[in-house]
Amino acid sequence: MTLIDNGVYVDGKRQHTPESLDETFELTRTSGGMAWIGLYRPDDIELLAVAEEFGLNLLTVEDALAGHQRAKLEHYDTTLFTVLRPARYLDDVERVEFGELHVFVGPNFVVTVRHAESPDLGRVRKRLEQEPDLLALGPHAVLYAVLDQVVDEYAPVAAGLENDIDEIEDQLFGGDAEVSRRIYELSREVIQFQRALSPLEGVVGSLQRNAELYGVPAELKDNLGDVLDHILRLIDRVNAYRALLENALNLASTLASNRLAETSIEQNEQVKRISSWAAILFAPTLVGTIYGMNFEHMPELAWQWGYPLAVVAMAAMGVILYVTFKRNKWL
Repeated sequence: MTLIDNGVYVDGKRQHTPESLDETFELTRTSGGMAWIGLYRPDDIELLAVAEEFGLNLLTVEDALAGHQRAKLEHYDTTLFTVLRPARYLDDVERVEFGELHVFVGPNFVVTVRHAESPDLGRVRKRLEQEPDLLALGPHAVLYAVLDQVVDEYAPVAAGLENDIDEIEDQLFGGDAEVSRRIYELSREVIQFQRALSPLEGVVGSLQRNAELYGVPAELKDNLGDVLDHILRLIDRVNAYRALLENALNLASTLASNRLAETSIEQNEQVKRISSWAAILFAPTLVGTIYGMNFEHMPELAWQWGYPLAVVAMAAMGVILYVTFKRNKWL
């Protein structure tokens, strides 16, 4: 069932809870009230029925059905079409989940089309039903409340990202081999968060500046200003996160290069030691190999001091090479 909630409001109070869209359309006309329809991933037939009743622009209906839109605000005659990109932080997997919400606002109706689990529009409806004076301002009051809820739900996302960045600092200096991958994934989430958040500055600012054109009651300007302040603070935080992650990625690269250089230096030292001992052992081995060939005609074989001389020569070459390598710090 894609129809999540459906009410007709008169003077800020809920007067009817229709069981079908046809009944909602009829009651809206007869009561002169405001219809507030909440849809969750509606099919073509359901959304087109709403579009036909309220005269929605077909391009906006196509956007709502297709999804994957950027956050934006569009004005068509007496109708506003707003696309929002809500988000929520999933603690169990330490990941940000992004959704999509489309809001159609007209003179006597509000239609929300949700494509994800967030935002909690039930909370928005409950809040406004407890503030009939605010709800009595009409459909634009609902749009304001939805914007406020989306921005409020961004705060836990920002806190979750900040906690992840703090964890990365420990991973960086702990020598975690997967830290670069984690930084990249987190940077991608921050960029997606920026893309969802940054356009809202223009959306809310436009609602304030063009209040008369859009039919926004003057009483809502201060409320929208409060939402805009929250957006600007969040934008500053997210920009700082992105800068921190860029620095962290550079630091991770530097630390990885340093570790590679240290490993290379250590390997070079080992090669020097091995080469030095190989040379020390090679010299006496060469002498011993020559005199161990057992040829019959070798003049040194007849010398009385030939054997001691060969041993002394082998030992002397080994000592000379050892001293030389030690002086050059190869050993």
